[in-house]
Amino acid sequence: MTEPGRFADRVKQQADIVRVVGEYLPLKKAGQNFMGRCPFHNEKTPSFAVHPVKQIYHCFGCGVGGDVFKFVMEMEKLEFLDAVRLVAEKCGIAVPPRRPRSPEERREQGQRKLLLELHAAATEFFQRQLRSAGEGSVALGYLEDRGLDRAVIERFGLGYAPSGGDVLMRHLRGKFPEKAVEASGLVSRDASGRPYDRFRKRVMFPIANDTGRVVAFGGRALGDDPEASGPKYINSPETPIYVKSGVLYNFHAAKESIRQLEFAVMVEGYMDAIAVARAGVANVVASCGTSLTENQLRLVGRFTRRVVMNYDPDTAGQTATERSLVLLLEQGFEARVLRLPGGADPDKFIREQGAAAYQKMLAEAPAFLEHLIERALSAAGVDPSRSLGTAEGKLRAVNFLLPYLQKLPNRLLRSEWASRVADRLKIDEPMLRDTLRKAAAERRGEVKMRPELAPPATKPAERRLLQLLAEGEGFRQRLATELREAGVHRGLPTEKLFEALITACAAGDRPDPSALGESLEAPERRLLYDILFEPAAEPSWDEAASCLAALRHLRLESELADLQRQIEAGPAASELSALLARKLELRRALAGEVSG
Repeated sequence: MTEPGRFADRVKQQADIVRVVGEYLPLKKAGQNFMGRCPFHNEKTPSFAVHPVKQIYHCFGCGVGGDVFKFVMEMEKLEFLDAVRLVAEKCGIAVPPRRPRSPEERREQGQRKLLLELHAAATEFFQRQLRSAGEGSVALGYLEDRGLDRAVIERFGLGYAPSGGDVLMRHLRGKFPEKAVEASGLVSRDASGRPYDRFRKRVMFPIANDTGRVVAFGGRALGDDPEASGPKYINSPETPIYVKSGVLYNFHAAKESIRQLEFAVMVEGYMDAIAVARAGVANVVASCGTSLTENQLRLVGRFTRRVVMNYDPDTAGQTATERSLVLLLEQGFEARVLRLPGGADPDKFIREQGAAAYQKMLAEAPAFLEHLIERALSAAGVDPSRSLGTAEGKLRAVNFLLPYLQKLPNRLLRSEWASRVADRLKIDEPMLRDTLRKAAAERRGEVKMRPELAPPATKPAERRLLQLLAEGEGFRQRLATELREAGVHRGLPTEKLFEALITACAAGDRPDPSALGESLEAPERRLLYDILFEPAAEPSWDEAASCLAALRHLRLESELADLQRQIEAGPAASELSALLARKLELRRALAGEVSG
């Protein structure tokens, strides 16, 4: 086997650095060098030089430089040996197989290779089923009704999982070992231990890793009745080749467009990503229904530091947007937020309004804080035309925005945004700066004020659940029961409101706002009326379930943060062990929610 050092030398001798660098940025001949705009800092005048004879690069602006391996390591965020292999592949140089260090590593490497081959076979199977008569034609009709033609279906590799309980399993067992089929996540077991196909009667979306190899699937039920067809979407479980928090749908196809356009569009689901890509926005990826994770952001960060968030406009989508914004700001990304009108998700908006309308909205998407100011007013229960001028309304809006401002890593950027907040909320700027400075010094996430003047801020999911308890005809008793059993409202600022509404709903009564108001103290009564007067969409159980899930997630995050504070306080060894064990449980619970 070729030694790594010798192989690297051979690759370096044969590689053309101009060709490799040219795959990442446009280069133009300038004397004996090639020049382009530096990919490692923002510049208008090209100062990035590539020397074809010396096989090196150097930026006269920011000072970076090195050989072809260093360039690929920096661009792709790879270790040296991985960069050597990637350069070899780009230059058509045969790569010797890695030498596993141990029998266990050889076994794991073999298992990953087998699972990749198995998923490729499953992808072909699902695609053949979609082209077949009978069930396949029904699924094809469903996709065509959603506006997907044959070219798009082929482009995204869509398929169909038939309704039979073990059709895929029997197909795979004829080609792969039973242990590999079990480990693939494509097979589940019932209560008696009998195996069956995990995906049945579903449109199938292959999920690829960043190199384009299929590692998992998402399955969409043909019907929208959960009792008849189960959950609308189900995904592959995590396997040796698939960790959901480290994969973005369509990333393998979008990464070059992300690099060229210098920003990524982030949506929630498969159909949203496909619709946006069909609308001519090739730099779109989907987080598959979850908030962004650090690993997913690390993928995007290899190609850009700018992201436009376009999650669904429902309560769960807005909560996920706000969690993602915190992470984006912490990691130094430039973030914008696209919120489509009419409560539409990207797929629906594009089908109804067209690609040009979406592209126009995307180009005009506001910076994250402009979006958050509007959200601050809404989340704080403030009507700009009615109470923005009061100290109470301004305080609640500032308290909503403060955690985001504190996450900005750049001091100048924080200063600029403080000026914008002061201008939009009509707050004295020096007073706001002083308030923010004191909050930061004391590590507070809110601005202090007498509680009777500033009712506690509430989360969007809290407010919507209270509305649904009051207005959800047909399911308010079920919602009240689930809230009481889950207890996710306990400890919230709105706990008294929840208890009053839950008690009324559990008795089968339609809550009487006037009677409820009389039983509450003045701050809670005012909050109740503010919430009930807020405009909202038609109540639905799906939205209620999303809000419940959002509160469960927030509760787990809150407990985890409290636990971390206890750990950092330096408890005794015996207590520390219990705290760390509980922390692991909470992380697993949060991970389970993300992958569920």
